[in-house]
Amino acid sequence: MLGDGTEIFTDSGFGYRQLPNQQAVKHSAGECVGGRVHANGIESFWPMFKRAHKGTYHKMPPKHLQRYVDEFIWWQNVREMDMAGIMSTLVIGLTGKRLTYAALIADNGLMSRARA
Repeated sequence: MLGDGTEIFTDSGFGYRQLPNQQAVKHSAGECVGGRVHANGIESFWPMFKRAHKGTYHKMPPKHLQRYVDEFIWWQNVREMDMAGIMSTLVIGLTGKRLTYAALIADNGLMSRARA
């Protein structure tokens, strides 16, 4: 969920043009950075996510894909913290939250690819 005032920096792809507070760099014109606007963070995020898919998780069923993406977003957001900061942020984020097995296997409208 985007908060008020969130700025979205993208490339100039057509699909991004309708996003609120969107600013773009024009890769087609050889532009990588335009003032504060760049897409360097997200351009490194997806290759790391794909490497984790191939090297660690191997299968990410559509039913749980958002959970994997959320984890990688979290890691991206804490990447510059020291271990104490990461652990503190983790504990604070987990407080009062619980994922039960029933919720994990509940139907969310997407295929699980699990074998029956």
